[in-house]
Amino acid sequence: MALKMKMEKGVMIALLIIGGLLMMVPFIWMIGSSFKPENEFTIIPPTLIPSHPTLSNYKDLFVKMDFLIYLKNTLIIVLCSFAGLFLNAMAGYAFAKFDFPGKNKFFYLILATMMIPSQVTMIPTYLIINKMNLVNTMAGIVLPGLVGAFAIFLFRQFMSTIPMDLLEAARLDGAGELRIFFQLMVPIVKPVFAVQGILTFIGAWNSFLWPLIIANDERLYTLSVGLSLLKGQYGTQFGLQMAGAAFMVVPIIIIFIIFQKHIIEGYTISGIK
Repeated sequence: MALKMKMEKGVMIALLIIGGLLMMVPFIWMIGSSFKPENEFTIIPPTLIPSHPTLSNYKDLFVKMDFLIYLKNTLIIVLCSFAGLFLNAMAGYAFAKFDFPGKNKFFYLILATMMIPSQVTMIPTYLIINKMNLVNTMAGIVLPGLVGAFAIFLFRQFMSTIPMDLLEAARLDGAGELRIFFQLMVPIVKPVFAVQGILTFIGAWNSFLWPLIIANDERLYTLSVGLSLLKGQYGTQFGLQMAGAAFMVVPIIIIFIIFQKHIIEGYTISGIK
């Protein structure tokens, strides 16, 4: 019986390994193709690993396209989104540890926005940004993404588990609310910051639709928008397209491999706490 169970377990592990390797083939193909010279794409049978690797495709990304500008804009969005984490944390702190009129109703209203597809809110958001004269500006791109209902919910759920006695002791010692938040609450909720930081990076790095809508100037485009332009302008240069795709995807894969435990925890921590 024990031998049979070991054999079944071994077969299951082997099948999972084979399935994982098969799923990795497209990524390996993409990364390998990004180093191929253009004439190697017509070779039959096709090669998975380039015979004559070259970095010319990556060089052309920054010579033929403004990928350096797109990278800068994307990093600005990422950094501003990280700053927005503190706004989400402050909102979660207020809902978790303060009593004010309409607190629960307002919190449920925020949660209700999670059921609305983001595409539905883009038109009213655009009208508001237009009224503020922020169309075609980096501020117009960044502002709508600074806060999010899921992040507020996650911080609120975690902070609700922190004893009020800890906060009252800090207040008796003369600490103000800002000091309590930054010196007491923020260190305690580091796991949530880690989870939300990873999810925020992935979302900001892949930002496509909103920057495309709000920005008319190509100097404000992000990497995702630049990759779309690359497909349209250089559709026949497969090496260049593979280099652009690898440039976008590889950082996300690295982040996921390193922090996958925290990413999964992000969707479970609110139910555990």
